Amino acid sequence: MSDVEMSGVAAGVRTATLDDVDALVQLELESFPGDEWTADYLRLAVDGHMPTVRVLVAAPDGAVVGHAIISVVYEIAELQRIAVAETARRRGLATALLDATVALCRDADAERLLLEVREQNQPALAFYRRAGFAEIDRRDRYYRDGSTAIVLALDLTVG
Repeated sequence: MSDVEMSGVAAGVRTATLDDVDALVQLELESFPGDEWTADYLRLAVDGHMPTVRVLVAAPDGAVVGHAIISVVYEIAELQRIAVAETARRRGLATALLDATVALCRDADAERLLLEVREQNQPALAFYRRAGFAEIDRRDRYYRDGSTAIVLALDLTVG
């Protein structure tokens, strides 16, 4: 998905390229310490070797400061991760990435977008609820540290 194809989405959100992998690795380390995706795994995803996975980046001034990793399998899409560098937060980039994710999933004919959020991550839960996501399940001890995951879903067939 090119910038042009993402009409209505904030400038600077685009499909990741191999040139973005180093920045993606840094974002992963900052945002998901101990649970980050490796450079090799990110490279495979960006290079198209994982056919169900798409990677978007937010680079409003040219430098990658956010990313979203999405998996789409038939009618179900899953937002694997969304992250914005701490220095670039509170500027609407997470919203732009989420909007681009929803557009990508709809373009791929997905009917539902799923994601998991740590139960204690109240800012993220509030962000997704404002975007229209609803809780559909809980997964006890889902994360490595034993935290519970809240499973959220967004119906892509409406709106």
